[in-house]
Amino acid sequence: MHQDPPDPPVHSPSPGHTATTVERGSFCLARCSCGWTGAARRSRDLARTDARTHLGAPEE
Repeated sequence: MHQDPPDPPVHSPSPGHTATTVERGSFCLARCSCGWTGAARRSRDLARTDARTHLGAPEE
């Protein structure tokens, strides 16, 4: 089974929060260093959006 490498972390304007995406089978989910975990998504792009939304980072 092929797995893509994890996305680089997205840093929040507030210190202490760093979010990234992780693969779990055919799903991708966002995780933050604060303990928050986003919903499991089949779309990596949606998982990245979840991470940016959690951090309050602007959309790319």
